[in-house]
Amino acid sequence: MEETIYYDSPVGWLEIRSADGEITGLDYTDAPGEQGSGNDVLNRCREELREYFEGERTEFTVPVNLSFKGTKFQQKVWNELSKIPYGQTISYKALALRCGGVNYSRAVANANGKNPVSIIVPCHRVISSDGTLGGYTGGLDKKSTLLTIEGLQLI
Repeated sequence: MEETIYYDSPVGWLEIRSADGEITGLDYTDAPGEQGSGNDVLNRCREELREYFEGERTEFTVPVNLSFKGTKFQQKVWNELSKIPYGQTISYKALALRCGGVNYSRAVANANGKNPVSIIVPCHRVISSDGTLGGYTGGLDKKSTLLTIEGLQLI
């Protein structure tokens, strides 16, 4: 059974979902819904997010399960996103090369935008080839804030 809690973060409200002891979703939301007490993995995720936003955490350890979401290609992109180190970025083009070829740039950008576990699966670390932010489902202000937390200042 899926359970949900909310976290008021420096980039706005986050909805965190879990099932079977694993995080299954982390999305931006305009306002919190009904707040449950949270299970162990949800509370651990909220604590890891707090540590991340306070600059105390560079890697998430909370278990994540994306195996039931997205296409095989999207899952491949999300797996590659998970390999981008804290405080580093990669271009959409470079990510496309990792996922099948330069012609995959649009498909990679689309999969990036459908990432069901934002921040933990760091889609905010993907930028345009010219060094600008590019796009971000949560909004460029949130992407900029996340990168700033990680010590990066982009155009």
